[in-house]
Amino acid sequence: MRADQECLARAVPTPDMDLPSLRIALLGYRSHPHVGGQGIYLKYLSRALRRRGHQVDVLSGPPYPELDPDVGLIKIPSLDLYATPNHIRALRWGHLTSFSDLFEWWSMASGGFAEPYTFGRRALRYLREYRDRYDVIHDNQSLCYSLLDLQKLGIPVVATVHHPITRDRELALAEASSWGHRLLIRRWYSFLKMQAEVVRRLEHVVTVSECSRRDIAAEFGRAEIRTQVIGNGVDTDLFRPHPEIARIPGRIITTTSSDQPLKGFGVLLEALRLVREQQPEAHLVVIGKLQEDGRNQRLLRQLELEHCVSFRSGISDAELVHEYAQASVAACPSLYEGFGLPAAEAMSCGVPLVSSSGGALPEVVGDAGILVPRGTLPPWRMGLPRFSATGCWRRP
Repeated sequence: MRADQECLARAVPTPDMDLPSLRIALLGYRSHPHVGGQGIYLKYLSRALRRRGHQVDVLSGPPYPELDPDVGLIKIPSLDLYATPNHIRALRWGHLTSFSDLFEWWSMASGGFAEPYTFGRRALRYLREYRDRYDVIHDNQSLCYSLLDLQKLGIPVVATVHHPITRDRELALAEASSWGHRLLIRRWYSFLKMQAEVVRRLEHVVTVSECSRRDIAAEFGRAEIRTQVIGNGVDTDLFRPHPEIARIPGRIITTTSSDQPLKGFGVLLEALRLVREQQPEAHLVVIGKLQEDGRNQRLLRQLELEHCVSFRSGISDAELVHEYAQASVAACPSLYEGFGLPAAEAMSCGVPLVSSSGGALPEVVGDAGILVPRGTLPPWRMGLPRFSATGCWRRP
């Protein structure tokens, strides 16, 4: 089952052991599925824990998650500055009485990202008041200082680290075009100092791949033996092949939720240009959207590919499965992934997969797809798929 992580299997007892069910608080500083994989993780983890007999509340900042009806949602409001037309003007007189509000606003105004920290302060206030409601606190990579405060209160705390965000920072710095841009990147990622300290000091940490466990040790200084690997799963009842749906010749599908260099979308656009030189019918469907006039949108225009790249965002899981069923090939161009859920979903739907070797993707893909070195444009002899008359692929 998708994201049935068994995240608490060794840290806490479960109903399978004939012990009472647990009251679990899942924490996520922003948790809507359409803003990234962490929201998907919370959605399916909360479902899986409920099916195992536990009581689950999700404490989340905006944008809020989509949850099953039997999972509780405790809204932890923030300023939600990314949703405001002008974040400088979003400050109100009432915010001046709140350190969390003022710090969140000042941090963004000065180029920082304070949501994990300020979410932790607000969640801590709630959990101190209602500490008797929960047996376990499970954090989804906010990795805020408040987790250490909760641990001191004697409440069992476990955190999921999908991967150390230092990898995102490294790739963003490598893409930076000036010293000023690099300075802004370092400022935005300043929350990493907090996350590294929290990861080192927490008693229970889980991650989703062996690659992430090694990188957590290298980047955050936490011994590998102290971190448990529990890989993500896929709901195979939902993500499954649909042979009754005809594949569209030349249709390539990929998933990207941002313009981050980490996702390698620019590399995929360059590859598409090369593919179309030999197969003009090749076209790309992107599940997600790009930043308006961002780097990748400009690259799309520069390569003159706007007519053969389309975007779909905000779609349901059922619509996503239908898109996979129509695709001839799925592409995962990421330069780094802590796991790579889109790759696993594509394979579960029976779509031929071409993936980079970034991060944990070789663990996920194995020999079930074609792997190419991350960040490269492989020639045909390295395994780029060709489309047949039926819309399916064949090896060159």
